[in-house]
Amino acid sequence: GNTDDPGGRPIKRSKVPFREQEEQKDSTSLTTDRGVCTTTLGKLRAFSCKANYADHNDIQKDNETSGSQVHEKGKTLTEKKETDVATIGCLVCPQSDSASPSRRPKSVYTPLEQQVIDLKQRHQDVLLAIECGYKYRFFGEDAEIAAKILSISCYSDHNFMTCCIPTHRLFVHVRRLVAHGYKVGVVKQTETSAIKASGSNKNALFTRELSALFTKSTLVGEDVNPVCRFEDIQQSCDDIGMDPPHSFLLCISENWDKQHKQLTVGLVAVQPSTGDVLLDSFYDSSSRSELETRVLKINPVEIIVPSDLSELTLKLLHSINNASPQADDRARLETRDRALFEFATAMDTVTKFYTQSQDKGTNSHSLSSVAAFESPVICCLGPLIQYLKEFSLERVLRSQCSFQRLLSNSEGMTLGAATLRNLEILRNSTDGAMKGSLLWVLDHTRTAFGRRLMRKWVSQPLMDPQSISDRLDAVQEALESDSVTLTSLKSLLWHLPDLERGICSIYHRKCSTQEFYLVTSALSKLGLRMEALLPAIQSQVTSPLLRSLLLDTPDLLTPAHHVVKVLSENAARLGNKTELFSDLSDFPLLQKRKEQIQEVLNEIQDHIHEVRVVLKNPSLCYKTVSGQEFLIEVKHSQLSSVPHDWQLSTIVRYHSPFLVAHYKKLQQLREQLQLDCQGAWISFLDAFGEHYHTIKRAISHLATMDCLFSLAEVAKQGNFCRPVVRSGEQQIMIRDGRHPIIDLLMGEQNQYVPNDTKLQGDGRRVMIITGPNMGGKSSYIRQVALICIMAQMGSYVPASEAQLGLLDGIYTRMGASDSIYSGRSTFMQELSEASDIIFHATERSMVILDELGRGTSTHDGMAIAYATLEYFITQVKSFTLFVTHYLLLSELERLHPQHVFNCHMAFLLNEPDVAHADNDVGPEFITFLYQLIGGAAERSYGLNVARLADIPDSILQRAAHKARELENKYVSTKFKQLWHKQKKRLRNRC
Repeated sequence: GNTDDPGGRPIKRSKVPFREQEEQKDSTSLTTDRGVCTTTLGKLRAFSCKANYADHNDIQKDNETSGSQVHEKGKTLTEKKETDVATIGCLVCPQSDSASPSRRPKSVYTPLEQQVIDLKQRHQDVLLAIECGYKYRFFGEDAEIAAKILSISCYSDHNFMTCCIPTHRLFVHVRRLVAHGYKVGVVKQTETSAIKASGSNKNALFTRELSALFTKSTLVGEDVNPVCRFEDIQQSCDDIGMDPPHSFLLCISENWDKQHKQLTVGLVAVQPSTGDVLLDSFYDSSSRSELETRVLKINPVEIIVPSDLSELTLKLLHSINNASPQADDRARLETRDRALFEFATAMDTVTKFYTQSQDKGTNSHSLSSVAAFESPVICCLGPLIQYLKEFSLERVLRSQCSFQRLLSNSEGMTLGAATLRNLEILRNSTDGAMKGSLLWVLDHTRTAFGRRLMRKWVSQPLMDPQSISDRLDAVQEALESDSVTLTSLKSLLWHLPDLERGICSIYHRKCSTQEFYLVTSALSKLGLRMEALLPAIQSQVTSPLLRSLLLDTPDLLTPAHHVVKVLSENAARLGNKTELFSDLSDFPLLQKRKEQIQEVLNEIQDHIHEVRVVLKNPSLCYKTVSGQEFLIEVKHSQLSSVPHDWQLSTIVRYHSPFLVAHYKKLQQLREQLQLDCQGAWISFLDAFGEHYHTIKRAISHLATMDCLFSLAEVAKQGNFCRPVVRSGEQQIMIRDGRHPIIDLLMGEQNQYVPNDTKLQGDGRRVMIITGPNMGGKSSYIRQVALICIMAQMGSYVPASEAQLGLLDGIYTRMGASDSIYSGRSTFMQELSEASDIIFHATERSMVILDELGRGTSTHDGMAIAYATLEYFITQVKSFTLFVTHYLLLSELERLHPQHVFNCHMAFLLNEPDVAHADNDVGPEFITFLYQLIGGAAERSYGLNVARLADIPDSILQRAAHKARELENKYVSTKFKQLWHKQKKRLRNRC
């Protein structure tokens, strides 16, 4: 018999694994001595309305010990394992009566549970949300995971643990599960009730199939985007997460050339929500610095890697992931079979994909153009095609105009991973947030697609002088013009939905009617308003870049005008596809189906006359109750007139045999109309998709305008100037330059001390900067680099004057940090970064080295710093800003006076007080002036920083005494050396 726990709840025994059940299928009794899932038993013993869940890792551990196969968070099972029902979690066996061994046991699973098992066996690495009526249910371990993340109740139902969510909240919960790194599948019913009732399988379970699949990079479709503009629903749904600016899916492949001992890395990054595709192939070293640079620039939310990925690369990806302060910001890692990344397999996949029937209206890749890609790119493209096919998002890879090279030295300035991190270009180094970064300073965009483009501009400044000049001209006109036209254009960009993602969702044929109408109506209104401004634009706008953008955009938006006229606004907003098209001349099937429905409705309406005669009630009309139509309502006094073959609906409501047959036929036609409308909707999206590339180009123009207006807002902040950028001159001349980030953080206090910079390629190009700790040395060198970046991206700069030559790259070595994942110490990491700079910097580069050599002993560090700086002076000949506390390096000014000069951050020194009888002195008191002046500083005054850090006075006094002792010893040694040299010279003269 069954036993109860202290709470009075019956305890069910755990079900044996699926394989054992199959072996015992013909047995007359069930055994439960094997495969007991202690996790579920424990949960059931303490089950209440609010379950306390253990950590998911503990659940996985328990399941593994009981023979369960559970997918890891954010990873995919790549090896085919034996089928086991434990893949869907812990199961609970139905009750069996041990006192009656001859009794035939009940069926092990309900039909729905068997359907769930079949679905889970086909999608083992997916959390399945299964449509059951007006809710979506999770089963087994999927339910336990979902309940923990979504904070909902999980309970036992027959054989499985289960939890559920309402259908109208599906998009909220799917996004929350995806944000935690899971792959989520939505399973929907593929049959309708009326059509099924008339079929041969009317007594069978509704068929269900996986209709959509979602991960961090593939959040496309009406199940996760019920509307395109989130502010429309945020008032009622505060827990909806906004999409990140970028949601790239990155695929990486590696190839080690044993003969040349070179590592070649290929990558392809695609953003399914916008259609952007980036590709690259490059050589990399053991530090993986080139790969790190690209990963930081792409900032992917999901990464596909082969199962045999090298340990160094895997450690790099983990280190980048762990640098994200929040788990939701970390990229999901998807591991695929290494065979998919082999060139022969990948090339076969690519060949089949691009030789299939092409989409109409797209500039599709021919096989020859694909074959021109480097083999590492092909090795990434093949697995990426197969992966996107699982989500029905592979269509974006067919368009050639979407493909772009990630890094091109001829088009953009090189900013490596260390530079992006050290200069805080995309995020600050404190908590990884955007605030406190250069992007935060420059991003005043009004649209989501403008924000994405601004990030690209900031991370890849221009190298073409004409393009820089065109942007500066446009920014200057937007800044200085009093034209009402430009003001009107700026206002048009406010409150726009994410048109770029919306148009791509349409291209994927995954958008809802609400999203489609929101996007196309916004495009149509925008096009009409811009068209009305064309005369004013032609007469008032003079900037070539702005003028071309504004004049081209209205024509590109023309396709949106027609589709808006075809649709019914109310039906589109309500999602009613049966009334969506106001003109059915292009949809003959829908017109025919509606005529059939109307014919049945007319017959039903004619039948009411017969009913009135039978019931002798000339005013009788049909009633609708709880959605049930065409009910005949009869008063109690008329019940004797009701024929015996009428069907009783309620106490006094009936359906005649005629109505039963015709109402059934009407329901079937209505459901068939729904299916036909869905097919017509897909065809309609296909037809509009032919204009995808045209409209995408228009949206690109709008994004460019948004970025230009944003840079004009930056220039309005005051004390910003238009830089002069020349390609023929190698110089960095900045007067009253300021750090753009610190200057903005200080606000209107205007306390930042400006400094000048004068560097000439054929003159003094190397600065050796010394001075006290916390004196502003690092802020100054960052300031110079950031001003150069802003100038080459086409922005005004925080200075009173700036004349700059073109830089091909900025390389930095700053700070002290180890790389545990790469197995490198702090000093090894320091020298590895310096080595990368030595091999990549040119005479047109800017090099920033901050305290090189401090990670080892004084003499070794000083020797390395001296030799490295001398190499940059004599060999590389780049613009170099070298911050150091090694005073020995200041003598390089004497050795290379034409190219090197010393300077330091000014300060005021307050002499220490003599407060003790033993004549011990305390640390000096320093007043920082933050002004760069010529000459080398004599000391670094580190004890002053120790005092500011609240080191105890006794330690400070002892340290000051020891410092004075070491200095005296050093001076005495130097004096003796000079004295001996002088005596030797005198002897030689004699």
